[in-house]
Order: sequence, then structure tokens, then C-alpha cells
Amino acid sequence: MDESYAAIDLGSNSFHMIVANLIDGQLQVIDRMKEMVRLAAGLNDRQELSKESMQQALECLQRFGQRIRQVPHLNVRAVGTNTLRQARNGAEFLTKAHAALGHPIEIIAGREEARLIYSGVAHSLYDETHKRLVIDIGGGSTELIIGRGFDTFYTESLYMGCVNVGQRFFADGKIKAKRMRKAILFAMQELESLESAYKKMGWDYALGSSGTIISIGEVLRAQGWCNTGITAAGLAHLMESLIAIGDSAAIDFTGLSDRRKPVFASGVAILAGVFEALKLDKMDISEGALREGLLYDLIGRVHDEDIRDKTVLAVAQRYGVDMEQAQRIKETAENFFIQVSDDWKLDKKADLKLLSWGALIHEIGLSVAHNQYHRHGAYLTANSDLAGFSHQEQMKLAMLVRSHRRKFPQEEFEPIPPVMRVALVRLCILLRLAVVLHRSRSNVSLPDIHINVNDNNVILHFPPGWLDQHPLTLVDLSTEQVFLQIADFKLVFD
Repeated sequence: MDESYAAIDLGSNSFHMIVANLIDGQLQVIDRMKEMVRLAAGLNDRQELSKESMQQALECLQRFGQRIRQVPHLNVRAVGTNTLRQARNGAEFLTKAHAALGHPIEIIAGREEARLIYSGVAHSLYDETHKRLVIDIGGGSTELIIGRGFDTFYTESLYMGCVNVGQRFFADGKIKAKRMRKAILFAMQELESLESAYKKMGWDYALGSSGTIISIGEVLRAQGWCNTGITAAGLAHLMESLIAIGDSAAIDFTGLSDRRKPVFASGVAILAGVFEALKLDKMDISEGALREGLLYDLIGRVHDEDIRDKTVLAVAQRYGVDMEQAQRIKETAENFFIQVSDDWKLDKKADLKLLSWGALIHEIGLSVAHNQYHRHGAYLTANSDLAGFSHQEQMKLAMLVRSHRRKFPQEEFEPIPPVMRVALVRLCILLRLAVVLHRSRSNVSLPDIHINVNDNNVILHFPPGWLDQHPLTLVDLSTEQVFLQIADFKLVFD
């Protein structure tokens, strides 16, 4: 059966959407939409999005939302990148954006953006033999990745894009030789920290993706400065020509849209800086980018090939988690989830996955210190680069780790939107109960325990006499009763 999927990329310069059908395991793109929103230009000195830029973005998302109304809800994923990472009033925008699109917007970290870009390029131009350097210049950031096949060796995201560099060096639209050189040096300075590591790793050839690089390539071909891709010589010709033109408004290259003209010189400067810093002579161009990577990632999730599962296992391994104990707690927590999911209105896919991941890594903080290890674990979870995870998902996972023992940190749930908070608190309760019941770390199986819930009332039913034979568990449950009372939950057991 054919399935429709949609991926939406809320970039700093433009918003993209790709809609595709999965037919016999093959992806067939049926529609693409792109609008130059220039969201990054709407950020003021306080890093807040202006009402005008938000309105323009929301109108675009309403149009996207209308197009994907018939696509199954689970088959749609929308992500925000650099500008939404920076915006201090991002939460306000995300609430409105969710309503406009009809789907939640996830914010992804720079390295996750880089991973998805590489995935999009790798699926568009597969090459399992050669190492490739992939460069993507967006509106607010530039991603550089070295990989082979579908695997990445290095992923990096730098805070320089054609919009913010344009505002810094070409704010009035004037293009002068001195400004161009300053912009190139700024890009080289940003690249300085990764330059030696990338050169040491090496690559067989370079690929560029994104609208900025595709536009540069098209201009070079139209002007006859390059036959294919982008060369250092062609880029030098283009810079000379831009300086001679002297003003962004006067640029008149064949195929270059009016909407891209204000950020074209800054995009050229960043690419020139990359060429100079990494000693590139030539770069090929890939049509695949973030949205294609997002699409393949989404399909993997729907068909149980979720990169996040591998990420969580890698984290558990990195921090030396006792996997036998983690598995015991995971199984008990999942068992409780199955029993209460209908009454507590928990999502049988997304919420169950989150609970399972939380169980597997809830003890990673022990690698730092035993004292307050739940806090250490929450910090590690929230601040690590976790492939496949959005900021919102990491925040929820970190709260599970933070809340699995001791006093229930009710006040720390306050910043979480109410729509997420209720389910997350309930998942925390299930994880806590599983941790309490396995405190002895014994391989002896637990008896058949039934759990009933009614709003904030939780009742555990044990086999007759079992608790009398396990007085320590009885004491632990009594302590947990007190902790949960603080969170306004009533725990009863018999």
C-alpha cells in the first residue's frame, strides 16, 4: 500500500516542504514547496522575533498545512533550525506555528541538523566508497560534515549564515572589496576550530547542498565561469563581479531570484571562506538536503528503524550503565504502561518509547558521582548531542532521568507546556515505581503486579502476603507515598 509522508524545514532564510509517497519501499517525491521567509532577518538586538516576521512565517505554514491535510498525522515531521534555536520568544511562535501548520514544530540542535543534511545528501547521491565533505550554507548557520555511505565521521554546525553575515557586513546592501574580505575572514575565523581535525580526517571530494550553494552554482554556469559544480576560479570571478556591481539591489544574474539578492553576497563570502580555509579547488552540488534527510528519518521511525533507539543504547554504553538493571526496570515500567495507557490517555507509541529510553539511561549520572546522580544524569541527557532527538524530546527525556528518584521536582515541570506536562508527569510516576520495585537489583523476578489509575490516584495490587515477605520493599513504597504526595498523587498498595 502506498503511504504519503511530508517533511517541513523551517530554515532561517526559507521554509521548505517536501511531500512524497513510499511505493514498494521506494520514495517518490510528489510535491515540493518553498517560500523565502527570511525569519533570521526578523530577530532584533534582544534576539526576539518581530511580529511581522512571525506573521509572514505563520501565513506560510498555513499554506503548507492546507497542502498536507490528507497526509496521516504520524507521517508528518516539522523542524526548526538556527533562528528558532536563538529566538527568545520562540515558545510563543511555536505555539502559533503548531496551530497554523496543524503539527508540532521540533527544534533541532546544530549537529542534528548536520546529521540530517548529510542523510539527505547520502540518499540523493549514494557513495559507499569515498569519503565526502558536505557543506550546507543556510540563513543562520553553516553545517560541515565528513562521511562515507550513510555514516558520518564529523558533524559540525557554525553560527554563520547568509542572513546573519549579510546583516553584519552588507546591511545597507553595498558590496565593497573591503567588506567582502572582512566577511571571508570572519568565515575563516569561525572555521578555525575545526580546520585541522577536518583536514586530518580528509575527504575524497566535496559536495554542497542548500539554496545558497545551488544558486551560486547556477549563476556560475549561466555566466560561463563553470561547467559543473563550483570551482575556486569561478568563485573568484563571481566575487569580482559582485564588487564591480557594488549593490545587492543592482545584481542581475540570470536565474537569481529577487528574494535571494539581499543575501547573495554574504552567501558567496561564506563559501569563499570555506574554500580558502579548507583549500578546496572544486565542489559538486547535491539537490538533497535537510528536508530529504528528515523524510528518510521519519520513514525509519514509522517502520521501526529509529536512529534514536541506537543513540540511547550508545549513551548507555558510553556511561557504563548496568544494562541488566536497566532492562529489568524497562520491562516493569513498560508492563505498568500497558496497564494504564488507556486510563491515563498515553500515546502507545511516542510515550512508550520515551519511557523505555528513560529506563535505559536513568542511571547514567552514576558515571559522575553517586550523590545526586539523578541530577547529573539529567544534565548529561539535556546537554549531549543525541542523534535523532529534538530539543523538546531531550528536555522530556532529561526530566524523566531527573525525576526517577527522591523528592519529586514539581516546580521543574512548570516551564513545560501544559499539553506535554500531564503525560510526562505520569510517565515519571511509572518509572519511579519500577525503580522502587527493583531497588535490590536482584535477578529474582517480581510477582504479577496489577496497577490501576484514576486521575492522580495510583493503586498497586500485589499477590496476598508478598509485601509481608518483602518488608524493605514495603518501606520503600511507603517512602514513595510521601514523595508522590508532594506532586499531588496518591499512591495506595495492597
